[in-house]
Amino acid sequence: MMNAGKSSESSVRQSSSNSQAAAASVNNQGSVSSGVLDKARLRDLVKEVDPLEQMDDDVEDVLLQVADDFIENIVSASCQLARHRRSNTLEAKDVQLCLDRSWNMQVPGFGSEELRPYKKSITTEAHKQRMALIRKTLKKY
Repeated sequence: MMNAGKSSESSVRQSSSNSQAAAASVNNQGSVSSGVLDKARLRDLVKEVDPLEQMDDDVEDVLLQVADDFIENIVSASCQLARHRRSNTLEAKDVQLCLDRSWNMQVPGFGSEELRPYKKSITTEAHKQRMALIRKTLKKY
């Protein structure tokens, strides 16, 4: 039973490292880009939002680094979710759950009806009054 868990964990890790290797691509200048987003695509995205906007090279580098870190964190957390449900396959629902719970992001078109709604409890008026009384007594001391 221990071996099955280890093989599942190693295969999820292997699929994560394979996805990182697949993310490395060669752009049209011939240099290797290690992220999903390259500078040319970033410039295209900025021009779609505002055609007159200009970015410094340092800003481009920082935005590319933030995007790479974001994707790496999401993939890592999603792999942990897949391992938690004892699967050796990373599925869209793992990524979707991670994005929804960590970043409050819902991606349309990927089976959002499968996710259960996650709602915070609503504080009642009685609770608010008790908390106000506690705060009032703490201010006296």
